[in-house]
Amino acid sequence: MSRERNLDKAAWCGEPSYVWRAGQERRLQMIVQAAGERLQGRLLENGCGVGMYLQHLAERASFVAGIEFDLPRAIEAGQRARHVANAAGEHLPFPDQTFDAILSHEVLEHVRDDQRTTQEMLRVLRPGGRVILFVPNRGYPFETHGIYWRGRYHFGNIPLVNYLPRSWRDRLAPHVRVYAHRDLEKLFAGLPVKFIQRTVLFGAYDNIIARAPRFGRLLRGILQFLERTPLRFLGLSHFWVVEKLS
Repeated sequence: MSRERNLDKAAWCGEPSYVWRAGQERRLQMIVQAAGERLQGRLLENGCGVGMYLQHLAERASFVAGIEFDLPRAIEAGQRARHVANAAGEHLPFPDQTFDAILSHEVLEHVRDDQRTTQEMLRVLRPGGRVILFVPNRGYPFETHGIYWRGRYHFGNIPLVNYLPRSWRDRLAPHVRVYAHRDLEKLFAGLPVKFIQRTVLFGAYDNIIARAPRFGRLLRGILQFLERTPLRFLGLSHFWVVEKLS
């Protein structure tokens, strides 16, 4: 596969976690806490990438399954976890009320139909089960998925794109959604749910720490402190825990 095609795939499908560092470990602990006793039941990762979270969740949960739309990634994930299917989030290959918890980690922004995918997660979730959701925050000063400009994809963190009017922003980044708080509220509107937790997180900035450890750790400490202040609206990702009602 050429470099250009690799970049195109990264743009439209996202890049999963390939290594396990402080950022992934932090989010894993949040996932485990949000799932709680539901880890003793059945857990699904909706969009599992190459299976990094599946592998670590399998050490803590009674039963873990994953689905992944991209076949090569699904095959790689299957080497880390026993139960992986190649499927789309809009058409989950499971009966109603199969799972006690569902993880959707930075995936919803990439699916063709995020409303249908959300409805599907609620369909296969048991009453009292929880969706544990991470999605990009429109308030973050950088578009981390790159942009398309004059027909070519430009990889990297592009500043201020998400602050443009929605129509302009979506022309530059047609390959990925970004969510404000009200966008997520609309996504769950009319569905039988209650919200357990709704907040915004900054990243762990592991790449910066690898290059400049002192500065990187200081930056991470300051930004993660801001999660406890109103300035969290500038964070990288929304973190929502949504429980299905009876």
